[in-house]
Amino acid sequence: MIESVLTRKNLSFKWKVTIKSLIAAGIVVLAVLLPQLVHLALGEAGGVEWLPMYLPVLLGGCLLGWAWGLGVGIASPAVSFLLTFAFGDPMPALARLPFMMAELAVFAAVSGLFAKRIAKNAWMAFPAVLLAQVAGRGAFMLLVLVFQSIAPFTPALIWAQIQTGLLGMVLQAVLVPFIVMGLKWILDREKHD
Repeated sequence: MIESVLTRKNLSFKWKVTIKSLIAAGIVVLAVLLPQLVHLALGEAGGVEWLPMYLPVLLGGCLLGWAWGLGVGIASPAVSFLLTFAFGDPMPALARLPFMMAELAVFAAVSGLFAKRIAKNAWMAFPAVLLAQVAGRGAFMLLVLVFQSIAPFTPALIWAQIQTGLLGMVLQAVLVPFIVMGLKWILDREKHD
């Protein structure tokens, strides 16, 4: 979606990369801060239930497209881990980090595949988010099945976590598209002014 705005403004490649980099960095910062706030307010269980890192990552895919979204999806849990590790309580935990990086990369890449369609019709953010959620959670479960002999997770544990996070997923399936539609409305108003 952002690409279409930047193209409409006839910006150079250098400016497009600069603006996308700033947006991606902002989304990663949000993906690091939001879980901290949720954990502070609701404890660790709040993170499993509300899945706060997923919202910015899904938003990043819808806005930036699959390639930039992929970067946001990989960077968000990695940056969060590195920053929180420095303070002694890494989030996500090291054992979960590669699984979460893969899951969020799928979330952002799949939602990002819809970015051009979203630029034309913001309602496309709804199927983008839903398919990204299913694909991301499926990727996580598949990785756990493949690596269960060396990972500290079982499919039953991950399935229980998926069920616990359903309310957060439903909330994001509504919130992210409405945020995208609001941003598109603002950007389209600017086009007509």
